[in-house]
Amino acid sequence: MHTHPIRINTPLTMSVYLKTLGCRLNEAELERWGQQFRNAGYSIAQTPEQAALVVINTCAVTAMAVRKSRHAIRQLARRNPQARLVVSGCYATLEPTSVAAELGVDLVVSNQDKDQLVERTRHLLAQPSAPVAATEPGSAALFARGRSRAFIKVQDGCRYRCTFCITTVARGDERSRPIRAIIEEINQYTAAGVQEIVLTGVQLAGYGNDQESDLAELLAAILDKTDIPRIRLGSLEPWGWPPRLLDVFANPRVQPHLHLPLQSGSDRILRRMARRCWRDEFSHLAHHIRAVIPEVNLTTDIIVGFPGETAADWQQTLELVEQVEFGHLHIFPFSPRAGTRAADLPDPVSTQTQQTRVAELHALGQRLKRARLSRYLGWTGPVLWEHQPRQGRYWGYTPHYLRVTTPLPVSGIRATQLSTLDASGEFLHAKLLETTPTTEVTVNHARC
Repeated sequence: MHTHPIRINTPLTMSVYLKTLGCRLNEAELERWGQQFRNAGYSIAQTPEQAALVVINTCAVTAMAVRKSRHAIRQLARRNPQARLVVSGCYATLEPTSVAAELGVDLVVSNQDKDQLVERTRHLLAQPSAPVAATEPGSAALFARGRSRAFIKVQDGCRYRCTFCITTVARGDERSRPIRAIIEEINQYTAAGVQEIVLTGVQLAGYGNDQESDLAELLAAILDKTDIPRIRLGSLEPWGWPPRLLDVFANPRVQPHLHLPLQSGSDRILRRMARRCWRDEFSHLAHHIRAVIPEVNLTTDIIVGFPGETAADWQQTLELVEQVEFGHLHIFPFSPRAGTRAADLPDPVSTQTQQTRVAELHALGQRLKRARLSRYLGWTGPVLWEHQPRQGRYWGYTPHYLRVTTPLPVSGIRATQLSTLDASGEFLHAKLLETTPTTEVTVNHARC
């Protein structure tokens, strides 16, 4: 383990660089740490070279994620060998000894202790701090400075044990944050100018199971006690929903987009995965959602080449993906993850077959995305634009989470018309309107 002399009263002493890998939940945790560090008087560095402290939130969802986490830790240590290095997240939780001994980390904070990360880090640095952030109204939430969207962690852990998932091992049992604490955090972000929040959790649909509440009640409280213009749900497993969940989408502040992990369209493979939503149940749920929210954009995750997946199983997946008409697919070729039951399952699918199926599913996903985007040509309504340009253009998202772009400087929520589909089929070109943003929209509903 490397050690560094403690430096007092230098410009870098009060600066922390934060980096995350993996899921939106990790990003929500990083943003929360950013608020807490600012409250304690630290500034947020834009590069690791500018910081006396580097904090990285790691991922372990796949073997590739573990390799990326190890690489990121080593790279950050090389870029600033004088900085103290604090590591948390799923990889750090699953392999704390390896992280500390092999990678030269000063402090490992497990997922179960993430709420104490900032305080433990301050003890590590053993230095005084002054709450300079308190002099700036709303600055406690400005880790998201320059961004329009913030991720809010409302829940952690999962009671279920899908055979491919290491996250439930790393995150532990379900734990929900109190509604009051979530409301307070959202109001901080609103005061800082954030215009959209995304609720995240490992098992988001299970929010409140440990405190006699549920996700529908949380959303109702957010609508009642905050003024955040746009509320979006993160990944939501297709089971265990509270009965009133879809009712809240009648409020236009709740955005018409749901990411529902399917993983496979074959009941036989779903059983091997230990999933809790079968093929016909998923199809029925998607149909019901579209009946209640006609403009909804459904997106999903698919694991390709799960052990034992036959050509017939794969065909069932393709058929269900096309039937549901997902707007976007996250495609994951299966790779054995040590510590999961799936790693020991027989009948592995060859790499060549996986690659063929990935290409086939990608082509189908691109066709479905192009078709969905095309249906929104001529659509007018509010788009949330990001503050910072990328690739020489400004980017934003419709309420349905469709990606749009314009060459004109723009930020915040603006009334927008979608004019043309990009040749790539990945996004739409937009024209800004002079009218006030509105939640009233027009769209071609055919097959939406």
